[in-house]
Amino acid sequence: MIVVYCFLIQPAQAEETQPAKQFQRILFLGNSITLHGPAPKIGWKGNWGMAASAPEKDYVHLVTKALTKSPSEKPQTMVKNIATFERNYADYNLKEHLQDAFSFKPDLVILAIGENVPQLKSDAEQARFKNSVDELLKQVQSESQPTIIVRSSFWSNPAKDTALKSACAQAGGTFVDISKLGKNEANYARAERKFEHAGVAAHPGDQGMQAIANSIVKAAKP
Repeated sequence: MIVVYCFLIQPAQAEETQPAKQFQRILFLGNSITLHGPAPKIGWKGNWGMAASAPEKDYVHLVTKALTKSPSEKPQTMVKNIATFERNYADYNLKEHLQDAFSFKPDLVILAIGENVPQLKSDAEQARFKNSVDELLKQVQSESQPTIIVRSSFWSNPAKDTALKSACAQAGGTFVDISKLGKNEANYARAERKFEHAGVAAHPGDQGMQAIANSIVKAAKP
């Protein structure tokens, strides 16, 4: 007797991928890397992220472009420099200064701060900064439930970045560690062209801005 065995071979199934979310309203909260108006005294003439060579070269514009599916579906954006919050986080009146941002009701918030925060010299100061960021993100979530992305400082600082990461986790956001970018001289604007002011030159250049944007976009897309 001949026994014939038959095996049913199932075709390989393609890995399911989740389509990228279409963000409609993006809120960028940052400092001079995010947005800085003209400052003739330091030789900065732009009105975009310092020190990108053109508006479309800063990380804000690069992220927005990458998250735009088509010209007709370009998301609305609000870009705010909150360096004053960085420098005065303990006493900063969020509702007085940022109510327009909270009322914007974003579905994506990108928080890019840390560079202007004074050195956190004790656990108490670190906790105070973390609590201030907690409150900022809480207020951002008060009128909508946005996706939250918090990036570390371009100029790496473990104390500040740890506080930012902890606040991000508490808010249910995604933390993006860009600390390696600031360790690569090629990512600085001074590596690309000459500047009158050393402070401007110490900002990310076009390459650095692109690297920051890539990291954020990767976090924003599933």
